[in-house]
Amino acid sequence: MFRSLLCASALVLLYPTAIDLYLVGLPNIATALGASEAQLHMAFSVYLAGMAASMAVAGRVSDQLGRKPVAIVAAVIFMAASLYAAQALHSSAFLWARLGQGIGAGGCYVVAFAILRDTLAEPQRAKVLTMLNGITCIMPVLAPVLGHLIMLQQPWTALFYTMAALGAAVVVLALLVLNESRPGPLTATNTPSAPEQRSESFLQAPFIRFLIITSFGVTAILTYVNVSPLLLMQQLGFSRSDYASVMAATALISMMVSFSAPWLLGRVGERPLLLLSQVSFIGAALLLLIGSSNSTLLVALALICAGFACGFGVAMSQALAPYQARAGVASSLLGIAQICSSALYIWLLGWLQVSASTMLLVILAGGGVISLGFLLWPLSPAPVTATANNEKISGTAGS
Repeated sequence: MFRSLLCASALVLLYPTAIDLYLVGLPNIATALGASEAQLHMAFSVYLAGMAASMAVAGRVSDQLGRKPVAIVAAVIFMAASLYAAQALHSSAFLWARLGQGIGAGGCYVVAFAILRDTLAEPQRAKVLTMLNGITCIMPVLAPVLGHLIMLQQPWTALFYTMAALGAAVVVLALLVLNESRPGPLTATNTPSAPEQRSESFLQAPFIRFLIITSFGVTAILTYVNVSPLLLMQQLGFSRSDYASVMAATALISMMVSFSAPWLLGRVGERPLLLLSQVSFIGAALLLLIGSSNSTLLVALALICAGFACGFGVAMSQALAPYQARAGVASSLLGIAQICSSALYIWLLGWLQVSASTMLLVILAGGGVISLGFLLWPLSPAPVTATANNEKISGTAGS
């Protein structure tokens, strides 16, 4: 079990590392490659597109061929793409490298949760997935600081050589430590019946509602991550050290709210947390609109992180609750929708050359108001079976 946990943790960490570690070097990358602000936004969207494409196939392939070979191939792709990014001489090569990183990270991410589903019983799985979510939140704290320290002595290419080294370490773990965990072929006794699968339609209003809400939430948080270097370092003149400190502080807020969420659920319930999440997004948008001082902006960024941390998990649980036979497919649909909507939004507004602050303000205000409307609009809940209700926590964290 320890081997599976170690390897799954390493596989999961590739995804946030490739997002957070290079952000501190964005101004240097833009100068070195002669890239515009729009092209930098596109690099982020290309990474997310690579993740979405990989997620769409990695789970099914790992069910057929095994977890270990998919983990090895995905980690090798991530490592090779990181090396290619470090050697890029122009923006188009850098975009191809980011696409490769996304493909590798997405495959590793899906396989990591498949391994945990294979090796852990439901109560253990829920605890471990919660821990992994906390580890994922730690990366935005550590990565900007590590990136800043690297760039004090090295050029921006060292950031991607560091990612390549991490990818190489994951390859070694997958080769030497990871045991194959794929279960045997399904039998007639554990294969869902056709009527059972048909009854769990993805056209149900509750599922669509929470798919939209979670997609807005992920788009908001990824837009924040993407525009934060431009917003803080270019528009406000923060140094790399100041930027690293701000990102670490906001990530720490995310961690604190995430680890407090179970206690808050027991005290106030799911609906108030969902409403608080959207009110936080709208409040952040209002503060960005006012924009009278640096402190106002920093409070807005804190509200974004807190709002996402307190509402996203609850919304995912609500979305997955009706699904027992098709919980895996439901999780895939949610993940792909969230990644694709984020990539499309960031790419489109980057292509339109919308400023960083406006890009963030629009998704916070628009997504917050629409999501709040969905939550306040009366809607009959979908039926939830006892088994499905027991499984929704693990499905949520594994998405």
